[in-house]
Amino acid sequence: MMNRRSFTTALGAAAAGAMVSGGTAMAAGQSALERVKASGTLRIGGIADGAPYYQKGIADGKWRGFYIDICQKLADDLGLKLDITETTWGNSVLELQADKLDVFFGLNPTPERQKVIDFSGPVFKNAFTLVTKKGLEGKTWEDFNKSDLTIAVDAGSSHDAAVTRHLPEAKVVRLKTQSDATAALMSHRADAQCLVLILSLALLAKNPAIGTLVVPDPVDATTSNAGFRREEDSSWKDFVSSWIEEHRENGFIKQAIMKNMELVGVTADQFPEGFTI
Repeated sequence: MMNRRSFTTALGAAAAGAMVSGGTAMAAGQSALERVKASGTLRIGGIADGAPYYQKGIADGKWRGFYIDICQKLADDLGLKLDITETTWGNSVLELQADKLDVFFGLNPTPERQKVIDFSGPVFKNAFTLVTKKGLEGKTWEDFNKSDLTIAVDAGSSHDAAVTRHLPEAKVVRLKTQSDATAALMSHRADAQCLVLILSLALLAKNPAIGTLVVPDPVDATTSNAGFRREEDSSWKDFVSSWIEEHRENGFIKQAIMKNMELVGVTADQFPEGFTI
């Protein structure tokens, strides 16, 4: 864990780096990191129905979720107030670009996103899985790469990309949302749905009868990262990236994730054996 002295040193080092490499920012009088600290608030986005990542209580309006806990810790370490703006996964990149958010946690660094915003290193790993109908067995991607199998995905998502990579022979039904893909599985219009592990565990906790969880070999894990508005001075992004790495190593991020999986009825012992976040 960072103590006060090491935290202050990290702030100073990041600001010093900005003075050397971020000439534009320093010409304006502040580095990107100094700008965030001077504002008094850490501006993040939250997805109201994004449990276990984010969740806004219907009755009390209180925000919960593991990214809320992680961002609150980041704000506390910086001595800032956490300011949460309700957004959507789709709009989060636009709001970063428009300087409405200082950071947004929970984005996969796809090639298209990397063209317009910057990213931290991984906050955690999230394996691609299949939720299969009862009775459909298989252990590898190749076991499901068959022309007589139908796989449901939300169009344009990382799930879509994973199925395109691994199951070129299968019939892929591309639907508007994850819920639509789940409905296709439930109504037997699809044999399986592709989801990242955290979402598949949440789905099966809510409806165990829907199917069976398979983590196909070889394991294909995507990452969940923090996104930032692209700017010449990287001191803010560099600081948050170092902070994430520190708190991955000391176990805080794993602890926050596991605690908040309870929001969707998932316990630590339900994670597949051997898989780490």
